[in-house]
Amino acid sequence: MSAPLHARIPVLLYHAVTDDPPDWIAEFTVTPKEFAAQLDAIVDSGRTPIRIGTLVDCLAGRVPLPPRPVVLTFDDGFADLPGPTAEALAARDLPATAYLTTGAITPGRASLLPPAPMMALGQAPLLEQYGMEVGGHTVTHPQLDTLSAAAVRRELRESKAALEDELGHEVLHLAYPHGYNSRAVRRAALAAGYRSAVAVRHALSSERDEAYRIARLIVRRTHTVADVTAWMAGQGAKAAPYPDSLPTVGWRLYRRARAALRGPEFAG
Repeated sequence: MSAPLHARIPVLLYHAVTDDPPDWIAEFTVTPKEFAAQLDAIVDSGRTPIRIGTLVDCLAGRVPLPPRPVVLTFDDGFADLPGPTAEALAARDLPATAYLTTGAITPGRASLLPPAPMMALGQAPLLEQYGMEVGGHTVTHPQLDTLSAAAVRRELRESKAALEDELGHEVLHLAYPHGYNSRAVRRAALAAGYRSAVAVRHALSSERDEAYRIARLIVRRTHTVADVTAWMAGQGAKAAPYPDSLPTVGWRLYRRARAALRGPEFAG
């Protein structure tokens, strides 16, 4: 049975907010003008903005779910995040959760992400000053469900440790690169000390969602204020939880086979 409209929780996934994105990420960016309009639509919807940590506490029954929550998340750590993007959120009193790919934002480290303007790891505390919660997004941004168990553990634990060293406190939340995960990956996230993990799923979350694959709606450059308004109304997408479809399972098997031949690669 699907969740009723009032119980559906939009968890939005943003990447870069820029007028001039690199080609590889352009599909998943919004302009500053469009971003401002979308944020205004979220405020006007009357939804209660919360961070992922609060949503997870609600899912676990530790705190009551606020009326009509909404969660804003940002993946990777693009250069606009600790500047104009954080300022736009703070100006509207909108909390958010930022998931950082440590290899892409640390000098001398590498990641699978193609070149793009990125923030620096040293700016992570600034995000918290703006009211953001910081989570992990691995070291190199791999397709975790195609890696060996040892490689998954390394990606999860090293990125967590790097962020904790910079922030001076525990990092409890994870975003799977590309949203890709599996039962083994979810177990590894729990074992690494994460309290939650977000996927993508192109769906609304709900109060019955799974803490280690929380559904998100990825915001593309083709999405409009009307799309965001529909999501705020609990419409325009199905609601999690639901089992993986056969095409999803088949795609995972294909990617695993490809990774066995080619090694880790960016899935864009």
